[in-house]
Amino acid sequence: MPKKPLIAVTLGDPSGVGPEVVVKALANAEVHESANVFVIGAVEPVRQAIEQVGLDVATCSVTNIPEDESDPGCISVLESTPSTDRNFPMGMISEESAPASHEWGETATQLALAGRVDAISTAPVNKEAWRLAGFADKGHQEVFQRITQAEYVATMLVSGDLRCMHLSTHLSVSQAADYVTEANVLRALELTQQYFLKWGFTSPRIGVAALNPHASDGGLIGTTEDDEITPAIDRAKTLGINAIGPVPADTVFNQAIDGLYDVVLVMYHDQGHIPIKVYGFENSITVNLGIPFIRTSVDHGTAFDIAGKNKAQAVSMVEAISLATSLSLGSWTRGDTTTD
Repeated sequence: MPKKPLIAVTLGDPSGVGPEVVVKALANAEVHESANVFVIGAVEPVRQAIEQVGLDVATCSVTNIPEDESDPGCISVLESTPSTDRNFPMGMISEESAPASHEWGETATQLALAGRVDAISTAPVNKEAWRLAGFADKGHQEVFQRITQAEYVATMLVSGDLRCMHLSTHLSVSQAADYVTEANVLRALELTQQYFLKWGFTSPRIGVAALNPHASDGGLIGTTEDDEITPAIDRAKTLGINAIGPVPADTVFNQAIDGLYDVVLVMYHDQGHIPIKVYGFENSITVNLGIPFIRTSVDHGTAFDIAGKNKAQAVSMVEAISLATSLSLGSWTRGDTTTD
């Protein structure tokens, strides 16, 4: 039996639902069956979340990565600064919470880079809070890219059997349209191929979404498909990449759900986020491609409006940890390395 992977879970913004979804997930015995899991964050918000949720779970502060088997009855928290020295108000942007969540993301990155953990799974942070606190990083992805100095980092959203690899994410719609170039599309196809082969897909089928309605109707509604996307697909095919498209965006996702594609390359943020969240919001998670370690995340925000009210669902957090575990063991589906 392979050794259990060690998964670090960041607490996210402690003023949001992060602590709640983390404690609910780590109280789930199934999470610990295939992985050893600990939290990077602060004990006090974890303790408060346990009390609010009504769980019969203990928590403790540790100064080093736990070496013992993780236990659903006891949550280990690696904290750099004692949480008693910080004030984390609930349900609002906080000048204390933003730096803390940023710090925990950086700590997780350093541990993953050093090979001291097998993967990290992150609870949600608040981008506005980070900006107001003076951080240049828009979110976790930018932290990873800055620290690892990775040239190209991409986001893929997953819900069940629907996977959407994003050409771009944190760009305005006009900027995202300009970003759809032959070179950028080809680079995304190459990165997708690289990771899916590593994850056990023998011949990944990559559906490529069109940017314009009806895939431009032969140039009647824009020329991006003919000028940029199709040439990238043609070049990808010469490299042995099974890229298919461009497929109209109102068709490609149903086809993927029906099993025609293993993943869809989408051209901008909402083109991928909307179908994923409509198809399975609670189960949706995020995976990063292009960084030298495994990172998964919940695919929801800090939800300040329900923070501390025991209303947040932990399904996405459980799914994120589960996928991080599977990828740490070398396959998209735990125990299955023949996915195609």
